[in-house]
Amino acid sequence: MDIFKSWIVERCIAHRGLHNDVFPENSLGAFQNAIDNGYPVELDVHIISDGTLVVFHDDSLSRMTGKDGYLKNLTKDELVNYHLQNSKYTIPTFEEVLKLINGQVPILIEVKNTNKVGLLEQKLYEMLSAYSGEYAIESFNPYVLEWFKKNAPNVLRGQLAGFFKGEKLSFIKKFALKRMVLNKIAKPDFIAYEASHLPNRFVRKYKTLPLLAWTVRSQKEYLKVVQYCDNVIFENFEPKI
Repeated sequence: MDIFKSWIVERCIAHRGLHNDVFPENSLGAFQNAIDNGYPVELDVHIISDGTLVVFHDDSLSRMTGKDGYLKNLTKDELVNYHLQNSKYTIPTFEEVLKLINGQVPILIEVKNTNKVGLLEQKLYEMLSAYSGEYAIESFNPYVLEWFKKNAPNVLRGQLAGFFKGEKLSFIKKFALKRMVLNKIAKPDFIAYEASHLPNRFVRKYKTLPLLAWTVRSQKEYLKVVQYCDNVIFENFEPKI
């Protein structure tokens, strides 16, 4: 497979769905909006306390639901109690999202795992094995990619990276993620790098791999960064080529 001719670089990818004031990020509405407009979707997958895979970005519930607590402590039955930004939409399960998208557009799945690798990845792969649409996974955690390399080498995998200025990460983690020092074990098929820090010398040595820029938030930023990458992950506007 020539990944440079795949959907990974074909069309700009809607970050957490095509969300706006009506359709919150990572909601079924945002994913339907992306489908209606023909955009591949990027989304985030976590595992919660009863083993259910859910689509949500943060560890904390407060920003998106206005309620205290942590996502990981919820059960599937409790998800309906958490509305996204005061909308009718609640936190969706990954199963619900797959049923909605159903191969209509490709899916770029960010695996959110800072714990021991294995359980989330296995459950995710089992669900994807029964899914007929196009998809790829990506993660900041290179050990997630390593798991897929060993157990599901057919799945396209991308290394997320960036400078993470102002983020609460240790110096070692920032150093490793900025330079992608563990790519030799992760063996990614593509790179997704922080748009505000492109171009840079760390991505140049991976010029044989497609480069995606995240997250592009304006037409001006898009026109600036698109000359240095193969595709963008965008939000808050629709890129005009």
